[in-house]
Amino acid sequence: MKQISNHAKVVTVAQMQRIEKDADAQGHGYGTMMEMAGQAVAQAVEEQYVGTCGPVLILVGPGNNGGDGLVCAYQLRTVGIPCRVYLWRRSTAHTDDVGGHLGKLTAVEIEIAHADADEDLRTLTTWVEESEIIVDALLGTGNRRPIIGQLASILSLLQAHRRSNQNRSASPIQVVAVDCPSGLYCDSGELDPLTLQADLTVTFGYSKWGHHIFPGLTACGQVNVVNIGIPAALVDEALRDDGQTFLIQKSWVESLLPKRGANSHKGTFGKAMAAVGCVNYPGAAYLSLAAADRVGAGLVTGAVPQSIWSIVAAKLAEPTWLPLPDTSSGHLKAEGVSTIIDRLPGYDALLFGCGLGQTADTQSFIQALLGTSNLPPTVIDADGLNGLAQLEMWSQYLPAQSILTPHPAEMSRLCNMSIAEVTAHRWALARTKAAEWGTVILLKGPYTVIATPERHLAILPIATPALATAGTGDILSGLIVGLLTQGMAPFEAACAAAWLHGQIGLRCEQEIGVAGVIASDLIARIPAELSAAHKFGSAIDGNMSIS
Repeated sequence: MKQISNHAKVVTVAQMQRIEKDADAQGHGYGTMMEMAGQAVAQAVEEQYVGTCGPVLILVGPGNNGGDGLVCAYQLRTVGIPCRVYLWRRSTAHTDDVGGHLGKLTAVEIEIAHADADEDLRTLTTWVEESEIIVDALLGTGNRRPIIGQLASILSLLQAHRRSNQNRSASPIQVVAVDCPSGLYCDSGELDPLTLQADLTVTFGYSKWGHHIFPGLTACGQVNVVNIGIPAALVDEALRDDGQTFLIQKSWVESLLPKRGANSHKGTFGKAMAAVGCVNYPGAAYLSLAAADRVGAGLVTGAVPQSIWSIVAAKLAEPTWLPLPDTSSGHLKAEGVSTIIDRLPGYDALLFGCGLGQTADTQSFIQALLGTSNLPPTVIDADGLNGLAQLEMWSQYLPAQSILTPHPAEMSRLCNMSIAEVTAHRWALARTKAAEWGTVILLKGPYTVIATPERHLAILPIATPALATAGTGDILSGLIVGLLTQGMAPFEAACAAAWLHGQIGLRCEQEIGVAGVIASDLIARIPAELSAAHKFGSAIDGNMSIS
């Protein structure tokens, strides 16, 4: 796997705690990290919200997260930005003022109030009404408890004010979350009902799982990842046994894509075969084959049922064809496998499953094909996965370099669990099963994740309703097999194809709209997105930036 940018890595709460502990042990202390974190939040407020009318209100809770908020308040005050600090569960006693941060605020005459002394939250109500920006430093990434009691009252007040504020003519109040919005569970992406939605989240060192898992990511707004001086080597050590989790970056994808020199011919870019389609789904054959061609495969061969060959060939002139014997109902049968095997030598990659159907004859075809040894790198999608799930000990049938591309319902059949269980644990499940089955798994959904047998997990930070239409999955499979054919490794081909597919979906959303996109709209846009991928853009796509 090619080198991943350190800032693209995503960590669990436990991993981040270990990284910080190791940094502290090596001399980069918690106090230093807190100073850098608080300064970064203050800088983000200053840069992003210049010219606000009222003071900044910093909500400060216990622990290091609250400490970051205190540092932020001091930094804002030193550059002339008025601010107030509202404390919850944080003692004002001198003996508890670790780092002397509260003392520093008093010295520069920052107004401070404590929730315990604020009867009926009257002071908080007044301060909120007079503020344009709220900095949320109440709960850190380690919180796993439901919000109750006094904090529930505080957040309920803030939510009510924000709802009423949205209807006024002035600029709506802006919320900046320190590390994460209070109420976000940073390993699962779950949200407490009282979570204060952020417009900007400033997180430290590395983003956390919950920043990128629905519904949590909807509460984070723009996510800025800031450097707090942690040595990169500590991260590699902390993640060595767990596998790396990282966001797919545009620059990384650009480095993966096959280069196309002038001294080339069709053989340079490989040959792909796709066993796809049936009488009910000829479009699946068209879409997958067209995508493989458009992504740059040198030659694509469609192994399709005889009864749909003329339909698909009339629409798609470029592939060569391998019409296969089919049943009276227009589905492939096991007899066609020998024809495929006779032709496969010299092919660089195989795709099967798109639109095959789920008849008994189809099942026999799938079992016969998988029972063949020495298959090239193979993408298994759609009905190929459904057929696979019906086989006893099915993981033993997988080719050596295979990629499975299930959506949650297909994954539930492969794992023999409910769809709800799959969606609740998508990241961990993909990682665990990729290791167990010895295959690359691309588990679809917002956000799509790609896992390796070595327990690495790539996240596609793209979600668009433009792709929520029949046939777009067939295009994704075609993109993967087309990249495999050009010599890319299975994991990198799956990651690059997913990124291209997502970018094309965003392009369709912009040009056509969130509704009305059909799968074939994606095909003609593949070359333009390929060309754009060779030009560096933002550090990370999606809702993130790096500083």
